[in-house]
Amino acid sequence: MVKIKLRRMGKKKEPTFRVIVIDERKAPKSSYIESLGFYNPRSEPPLIKVDMERLEHWLSMGAQPTESVKNIIKKLKAKSKEVEA
Repeated sequence: MVKIKLRRMGKKKEPTFRVIVIDERKAPKSSYIESLGFYNPRSEPPLIKVDMERLEHWLSMGAQPTESVKNIIKKLKAKSKEVEA
């Protein structure tokens, strides 16, 4: 099964994350199928940049997001609704 996970990047004690598509049996540090974007929780406000078109593609193909990625998706969708209103 394919999962959408966060891969930790950045310096020691200053994490940033890459949103990746990877086989669930592989460790996040190993090679991945596709990078969808990134998440920087340390900036103010937290910086989230994800290719929503590719994300929707992978979700339609059956990829399962982890809990942390689900929360990021919710934040992105709420932010896009704010912009539309």
